[in-house]
Amino acid sequence: MGKLDGRIAIITGAGRGIGREHALLFAREGAKVVVNDLGGGTDGSGADATAAQQVVEEIKALGGDAVASHHDVADEEQAKAMVDLAVETFGDVNVLVNNAGILRDRMVFSMSPEEWDAVIRVHLRGHFLPTKFVAMRWREQAKAGKEVKASIINTTSTSGLLSNPGQTNYGAAKSGIATFTEICQKELGRYGVRSNAIAPAARTRLTLTVPGAEERYAERERRQREAGSDFDKSDPANIAPFVAYLATENCPIAGKVFFVYANEVRLFQPWTMVDTITTEGRWTIEGLEAAAKKWGDITWDQSLGIS
Repeated sequence: MGKLDGRIAIITGAGRGIGREHALLFAREGAKVVVNDLGGGTDGSGADATAAQQVVEEIKALGGDAVASHHDVADEEQAKAMVDLAVETFGDVNVLVNNAGILRDRMVFSMSPEEWDAVIRVHLRGHFLPTKFVAMRWREQAKAGKEVKASIINTTSTSGLLSNPGQTNYGAAKSGIATFTEICQKELGRYGVRSNAIAPAARTRLTLTVPGAEERYAERERRQREAGSDFDKSDPANIAPFVAYLATENCPIAGKVFFVYANEVRLFQPWTMVDTITTEGRWTIEGLEAAAKKWGDITWDQSLGIS
């Protein structure tokens, strides 16, 4: 018996990297999987239908059940068609893993509007549209009296939650996805839907494009060998078990955002107010100069301690 027996999952960006590992583990645990991937480059250019199909073939070789989807998740008609494919092929959909993404890194003063729009489109719109269409279905089912135990798992990033220079487009999209996740929970929880997000850290095509990434991964591997460990902390397969857990029928977690790396899972605290200044009536600029000045000395420790 698998932990996901009877679950039907759509996983976007599942042709390679983290998404591929999600799809393979979901299938091993008994889920039927729609493997979505355009097969484009890390910047979103081009397309290769074989990426998704190869994962489908791997799943079938394991004895699982899967179908390939080459739909563009940021296109309204195609996002709906992807959800329809899951229903037509397997009869329903219970899980949506929004994982598809691209990078077009550039410092803000050098970034073109096209580079901004492309990344925002794939990440934010590419999370919104699939979510919209599964949410419509689950809401209708709940209103018709069916017990819905559905799960949405979104993919944010520390680039958005903790910030990273050179990625204003990507970071803005990823922090937006975290908030999107929390609002979806408030809107959809009444219909039996759980909405969570992960910020994964692993070695993928996308992360390897970041300057210095190859050197950092090589250094981690060197330290692991010196420590006598054969556990690859940067393996994208490390991310999948927690996502699979969030997708299980009776998982109690909802409306949360997590950092997932190697053998660690950390819970993020949402934006919160940590200090207050107040005055009688309306503030004056002079008053603020005196009272708010202290905040200029505050820094936030955003180190994740990744080794």
